[in-house]
Amino acid sequence: MFRGRFPLRVRHRACRITLGNNRRRRLTRSHSAPSPEAAPIDDINRRAPSVQGGAAPGRSGVSPSLTTAERITASPVRIPMANTASFGNNPARPRVGITMGDAAGIGPEIVMKSIGHPELYEQCQPLVVGDAGRLGEAGRLVGGALKVNAIGHPSEARFVPGVVNCIDLKLIPEGMPWGRVSPICGDAAYQYVARAVELARAGEIAAICTAPLNKEALRAGGHIFPGHTEMLAHLTGTQEVSMMLSTPKLKVIHVTGHLGLLEAIAKIEPGLVERTIARAQMMLVQAGWVRPRIGVCGINPHAGEHGLFGSGEEESKIEPAVRACQARGWDVQGPLPADALFFRAGRGDFDIIVAMYHDQGHAPVKVLGIDAGVNITVGLPIIRTSVDHGTAFDIAGTGKADERSLLAAIQQAVEFVPKGSGLPISR
Repeated sequence: MFRGRFPLRVRHRACRITLGNNRRRRLTRSHSAPSPEAAPIDDINRRAPSVQGGAAPGRSGVSPSLTTAERITASPVRIPMANTASFGNNPARPRVGITMGDAAGIGPEIVMKSIGHPELYEQCQPLVVGDAGRLGEAGRLVGGALKVNAIGHPSEARFVPGVVNCIDLKLIPEGMPWGRVSPICGDAAYQYVARAVELARAGEIAAICTAPLNKEALRAGGHIFPGHTEMLAHLTGTQEVSMMLSTPKLKVIHVTGHLGLLEAIAKIEPGLVERTIARAQMMLVQAGWVRPRIGVCGINPHAGEHGLFGSGEEESKIEPAVRACQARGWDVQGPLPADALFFRAGRGDFDIIVAMYHDQGHAPVKVLGIDAGVNITVGLPIIRTSVDHGTAFDIAGTGKADERSLLAAIQQAVEFVPKGSGLPISR
């Protein structure tokens, strides 16, 4: 069930976006106003030397798609009517570009299911970038009554319930098999994202929300990226970004991403840790936190136990960054043992955790439920959110996929669009 300021606020297992009505709670529990020194985050970002958190474009990084069907199997989802009182009589509706993802996966199905909620149009203008024919096939699979409006430009869209507006790239042949790795689908998934980036940079959409792609198919299609994060950094010319996962109970930002463990540890250094903390601070302040409470994980068991474990990585790689951020007046603690830190964050002691490597941050989030997570790329010049699950080839084409993570990701994108930003917003 969804409730709160936004009707798409996902409760219990699905992602509840902790903005809106929760903003007041965060403001009142802050201990002090932000330090004047908290402003120059951009200076830190400008010192970034490379794409953070993963392999640079051109690096191999294939990982298997999600195959746990029961974790993203459809269940009834109801969205109550919007409470527009807090917006006045003319609520703003940012235009969100939704990329269709891998056409052989569950992306087309969850896109059609999500836009099938008519109340979504009270919150935003959903604009799909994909293949109109494939969306039509998915619509028949899920049993919806939506009409797909194939268009070439956002100006041709009709943003009304019952209509799915699709920037139609016409890349998927009719009858493409579901649930199989295809270079055609891999290339198409890249092209959808590239077109969405063009639209965002042209000011035609306010944010991008991505359905899942398949990394093996992406490689087969000639695009050697470990995932969306690195692809978007390449397409926007961004030197360094961070991967952030958001769930109802937990927010995690990663210092490194799609790298082997030894390579990730070698990559960690004080400047990268400091810039990652800075991006966490910036993102939460923009979202309404006055003084975010940031917990920083160690690398070794027990955060090294003062040199007992490891080779002094906490002292050499993490502590200088934590001290630098504390000197800016930010509420940062660490390095702390990761197991204890995630427990404390779960009970409300921290607003966000800084994880040192991929699985350190991802594993606790996955335990909370795949349909609870939203993936956010922090540091891009555009707003980008995503589901936190894969293409689920084992159930693709069955109509069983659960759309709740995509609904949560769309809402998160809406929440982060700065009001008065000049981005395409309808009233």
